[in-house]
Amino acid sequence: MAETFSAWLVEDKQSGPAARLTRLGEDALMQGDVDVAIEASTINYKDGLALTGKAPIVRRFPLIPGIDFAGRVTRSGHGGFAPGERVVATGWGLGETHHGGLAERARVNGDWLVALPPALTTRQAMAIGTAGFTAMLSVMALERAGVTPDRGEIVVTGAAGGVGSIATAVLAKLGYDVVASTGRTEEAAYLKRLGAREAIGRDAFAGDVKALARSRWAGGIDVVGSTTLAHMLSQMQPDGVVAACGLAQGMDLPGSVAPFILRGVSLIGINSVTCPQALRGEAWRRLERDLDREALAAMTSAIGLGEARETGERVLKGQVRGRVVVDIGA
Repeated sequence: MAETFSAWLVEDKQSGPAARLTRLGEDALMQGDVDVAIEASTINYKDGLALTGKAPIVRRFPLIPGIDFAGRVTRSGHGGFAPGERVVATGWGLGETHHGGLAERARVNGDWLVALPPALTTRQAMAIGTAGFTAMLSVMALERAGVTPDRGEIVVTGAAGGVGSIATAVLAKLGYDVVASTGRTEEAAYLKRLGAREAIGRDAFAGDVKALARSRWAGGIDVVGSTTLAHMLSQMQPDGVVAACGLAQGMDLPGSVAPFILRGVSLIGINSVTCPQALRGEAWRRLERDLDREALAAMTSAIGLGEARETGERVLKGQVRGRVVVDIGA
């Protein structure tokens, strides 16, 4: 009897995309030169959208959702990887155009994989996941732009979510003065445990956007977009820098050019999907070094593969703190 594996599968039904947990054969896998036995995945915002069908994240059907995974190589036709090696995958259309990580097996292009740093387990890699990888790319962008800890306060929006939690923890460990912004003010104690000096409500970035507001922030990491990002830009110090990596509030930017031309503010976009391999490797090495393991554990919970859809619904409702690891096979 042919070997099968468990997987979530999103199919295109008359009523719209629908996800179900099923078993698939090897013939269901897509093209790729590396096979991976997945040990852990995670639930990101995109995964919630794919599992619930609430947005057209999946662009070909049927498709296994899950935009990231970590596991061990079982077969390789790629010169960079050998069977038994531990790898992590994020981006490159996983869970959107190519079968993703909410399954026991994956077959992918070896160029999409990164060797897992030795001090990280596969479970820790997915506690980090796409969210933490994106957070580290954002931190590195601020550093490259010259934002050092002595410059002043750094604000992180959506701080109780996955990207925001890891950005807060990394910045704090690096010595930055972090102010965490969240719509869930009940999470203030949690954010301070991660290293934030202060937690503020989202009302600091609400209402009509001024061309220039009172300057406060030396830098910022924004996962919200829209009005929140416009307010943040208007509040930046001269030569302040914002790394923008999300659009939870919207894709619009209802602001002014005034911060850019009168204060010299910089807005840097973060692309975690197709960023170069060298940058990927550097980001994962930095995560191994600069993310406190206790802080990571404090922001992480775990579920089994069968709980993925329910958890995705909770992620979309803003009911999940930090990171959720999917223990494949649990």
